[in-house]
Amino acid sequence: HPHIHTICWGMFFGFSLFFTQRDNGTIDWNAFLHHSLVPASFFVIFYINYFLYIPRILFRNHLKQFLLLNLLTILVFAVLLRAWHGIYMPPPPQQFRPTPPVFIFYLRDIASLVFTVGLSVAIRMSIRWSEAEAARREAVKSRMEAELKSLRNQLNPHFLLNTLNNIYALIAFDTDKAQQAVQELSRLLRYVLYDNQEKYVPLCKEVGFICNYIELMRIRVTEDVDIETHFDIKPDSQTPIAPLIFISLIENAFKHGVSYREDSFIDVRIAQVDEGILFACKNSKHACTHDTHHGIGIENIKKRLHLLYGNNY
Repeated sequence: HPHIHTICWGMFFGFSLFFTQRDNGTIDWNAFLHHSLVPASFFVIFYINYFLYIPRILFRNHLKQFLLLNLLTILVFAVLLRAWHGIYMPPPPQQFRPTPPVFIFYLRDIASLVFTVGLSVAIRMSIRWSEAEAARREAVKSRMEAELKSLRNQLNPHFLLNTLNNIYALIAFDTDKAQQAVQELSRLLRYVLYDNQEKYVPLCKEVGFICNYIELMRIRVTEDVDIETHFDIKPDSQTPIAPLIFISLIENAFKHGVSYREDSFIDVRIAQVDEGILFACKNSKHACTHDTHHGIGIENIKKRLHLLYGNNY
């Protein structure tokens, strides 16, 4: 952010004020300009790399060119700093202590400028990594949303096909029940097509949909099938849940757990507890033939649970 850069550089240049303040509290501006030359050099080196060398050379994988340009730039600035220092501050009078060799000052300036380049690279790389990570998360989110939409679009026709088959079977022997089933179906389709388009829906709505579906299925089966439901939730529960996440399991219970020659049962339970939502669907198991069509409901449930809840289910 620009204001962070402004604050940091303002503090950096502001240190010079402490070394150029006279005894009476005024500022020696000539001395301040001299002391500001070093931070000004760091400033220029930092932003030459920040806006030019790093994005246009280093990020394009020209590492050797990047290192060579920085080496030349640092050497030029080191020479200019020493030249400016020699002009502005002439050699001190002869002292008893020997003056350190000139190359020591060059090494100090070069090390400081190299540190400035490294700081610029570190900040630029961290920003690039943050942007790449944000783009990756957005791509993952978009892919998940697209896959969830695809899975839900698969589920709706699958559910509709099973329901229409049930109504078709009813028409042959009980037209009144078939008409009632069509009314129940219209309620279900309204929920499937309009009410569940959000990522999550209130639990009370989802349970209401399940109740309507079971009542629709109850019309078709005989009295030999014992259907029990236990919904231990608040009537107006707003707990969010993925829509249509349980319906495939209930469909399978009616599809594979009902026999017209033997007594059968289906038991559906939903309870809201502190840890979350508990769902259980049990049905009688009869000797059944293998279906040549592989169902998509179970696989859809697994994929949707993984995409929506990760491993927390």
